[in-house]
Amino acid sequence: MLDVAIIGGGPAGLSAGLYTTRGGLKNVVMFEKGMPGGQITSSSEMENYPGVATVMDGMSFMAPWLEQCTRFGLKHEMSNVDRVAKNSDGSFSIYLEGGKVETAKAVIVATGSTPKRAGVKGEDEFFGKGVSTCATCDGFFYKNKEVAVLGGGDTALEEAEYLANICSKVYLIHRRDEFRAAPVTVEKAKKNPKIEFITNAKVDEIYGDATGVTGVKVALKDGSIRDLKVPGIFTFVGLNVRNEVLKDENGNFICDTLPTGQVRVNLKMQTNVPGLFAAGDLREDAPKQVVCAAADGAVSALSAMSYIESINKH
Repeated sequence: MLDVAIIGGGPAGLSAGLYTTRGGLKNVVMFEKGMPGGQITSSSEMENYPGVATVMDGMSFMAPWLEQCTRFGLKHEMSNVDRVAKNSDGSFSIYLEGGKVETAKAVIVATGSTPKRAGVKGEDEFFGKGVSTCATCDGFFYKNKEVAVLGGGDTALEEAEYLANICSKVYLIHRRDEFRAAPVTVEKAKKNPKIEFITNAKVDEIYGDATGVTGVKVALKDGSIRDLKVPGIFTFVGLNVRNEVLKDENGNFICDTLPTGQVRVNLKMQTNVPGLFAAGDLREDAPKQVVCAAADGAVSALSAMSYIESINKH
């Protein structure tokens, strides 16, 4: 039986792996189907992680994490977890894709989040053919071309800045004239001559042909439509938490969640199920910052170690 099963290999999961193994637990496995690093690996710029003064892209930033976090014995298993179940003896079953089942004394779920779809006409039709949620991945395809960005948070403005280095022009479309992004981020974007702000506006339709997107229709405050002839649009309208592993066979959550799907936890990252912890973007009130996810991972690891110590005494 595993001491701790960690589900998810982003900053929270890796940090949990580092703390549990360095703390002396011998049998800890992190289940992450893809390359560890999490959503931040698709970010173009990482400049606010304390102690890391060099500005770098998310992939470069996360590169040393796995090596450091496996140094004390953390095992990485490239498997997809279907669901987690609490057993009658207090242990947990981890159901993996393909029918394999692992058991663990404690589970830390750090599955993170994925970008939300904007729900705009044409978005699904042209997703991957001109509609993207990753400027670092796809910005290169629009070198010296005009593109649109939809959103008003830090990610939207930072990615607009990144795209402005590649593209001839970036139209930033936001439904209000106030931004959720940090004032310094907004100011920086507004000073960029290549970024044009289109505020109090919403994307009415993304259209194109067999080759992909050819334009975006934007509904303005006065009721008129502005037609942007762009081959690409990047949408940054928030995140959906990845909570599927916490649902039983009937689709019911095995622990308390909010209506938004985020998991209820206390300050120790404990759910209402003893031995089950949630960390990072998945948990309630997550600030969705790497430093916070890493801290969550450390807290959940320390809590899991205390929990295992308490059950080992009985």
